[in-house]
This record gives sequence, structure tokens and C-alpha cells, in this order.
Amino acid sequence: MTNEQPNDWPVWATESVEIKSADPAWVEKGKAEAARLRELLASYGVSEVEHIGSTSIPGLPAKPILDLMAQIPSYAQLEVVIQHLSEEDWHYVPAELDGHEWRRFFVKVENDRRKCHLHLIQEHEERWHVQLRFRDVLRQRPDLVGEYAQLKMELAERYRDDREAYTQAKSVFIGRVLADGEVM
Repeated sequence: MTNEQPNDWPVWATESVEIKSADPAWVEKGKAEAARLRELLASYGVSEVEHIGSTSIPGLPAKPILDLMAQIPSYAQLEVVIQHLSEEDWHYVPAELDGHEWRRFFVKVENDRRKCHLHLIQEHEERWHVQLRFRDVLRQRPDLVGEYAQLKMELAERYRDDREAYTQAKSVFIGRVLADGEVM
């Protein structure tokens, strides 16, 4: 989303970056949310849903927002998917606001706060494998988890009111993990 924020945006769209201590329950909550999304999206050809992001990595402090990624054959039925997910409190962020052409982005909201993100990705999109590789490397490398935790806390303090800058500032670390990290 862009840094220019209209005054009529919902509260959840402009919430600050807040890092919480790792919560072992995040992994189970991610599994449950992934199962629910598989059920909701199966009729659109979605069979794979993965819990990604920091909440999927045991021991890693994170924004308490579950990131999920679902693979869809195409965006041909996107309008119907948007309507279907809206009935479950998923809010679609239009591609022009999201700024990432490789996905269609949804935010699940509860009590005016982000609860989950959904990255809906077309089959054969390389980003699918990149997201999984980053998650899997960190799951197997506690040394990198500690380094990433420290970086995330520093950046959250520096960019508390700028989610985009916070995300962008993590890119060098993420690139290094993807280039050097080996999945065992």
C-alpha cells in the first residue's frame, strides 16, 4: 500500500508496526486458518495454502498477523473470490494500492485490527517458491532467527508508522537468506 493514506481508510489499513514476542499458538492458528481457506477456495481451484511469514517460524517475534499464501490457477474469477472472502471478513486490497503484481492481497480483520493476510498467487508464479524457501530456511536456522528477530525489532521502532518502509528495510536480510541459506 502507498504511503499516502486517505482519511477515510479503515483503522486496520493504517495501524502501526508492532512486534510481539513469539507465540507458540501462531503455528496452530496458521494451520487452522489455512484449512479454512482451503475449504473456502477449493471451488476456485485452490488446493495449496501455506502458512508463511514470521508467525510460521517458531521462536520468532512478529507482528501478530498470520500470513497465508494460496495458489490459484488464474485470477479469472477474482471478483467472485473477493465477494466470497468478504463474507468471512477478508478485505481485498486492490492491486494498484498493494503495488505487488505477483499477488492479489487480502486482509482478514477482527475488531478493527489485522488478523491475517492472504497472498493469492497464480500457479507457476516464482514468488510461491521464494516465500516457501525463506520460511523453510529460517525454520532450520536458529542463528538466522535470532538475527532476524533483532532486525525486526529495530526496524519496527524506526518505522513504527510506516509499514511499507519497515517491509522494504528487511529486504537486504531476506535477499541474503535466500542467496546463502540452505534448506537441510
